Amino acid sequence: MKTNEVVELLTKKKQTLATMESCTGGGVANAITNIDGASEVLKFSATTYSNEYKMKMGVPKEIIDKYTVYSQETADAMSKKISDFANSDYGVGITGKLNSVDPANPTGADNLVYISIYEKKTKKHYQQQITVTKQSRELNKQDIIRKIMEMLLNIIKGI
Repeated sequence: MKTNEVVELLTKKKQTLATMESCTGGGVANAITNIDGASEVLKFSATTYSNEYKMKMGVPKEIIDKYTVYSQETADAMSKKISDFANSDYGVGITGKLNSVDPANPTGADNLVYISIYEKKTKKHYQQQITVTKQSRELNKQDIIRKIMEMLLNIIKGI
């Protein structure tokens, strides 16, 4: 995985990131904190599995009501709000379903994940949607985390 490179590059550039994760359950933050030097780059991480805590972290109720909790708009709000909250250079927001039905939020595909990486300097959201195909939640999470690390590396490098 490219996590080592992400941490090294952020450290070299004296940049930081924060995450607000839902379906990955803190997996991105975990991958980063498995690397020496992570404390220099990871400012804050929140696992907001419920709508209530997404809203407590700043995601507007209006966005969730209009677009649903499983949407690119919600992921974008998550990435921006966590970057603002932690005053980090990058914010990562992830929401979606890992091949499961959510009785509290029945709309949307049951196998679609929305990723947003917010870059504070440019005020830009980098977006990606991933269709998860594996039966195992753990394997789906690994695929998503791998994609996020690739995205982060490209964004930080300016590619």
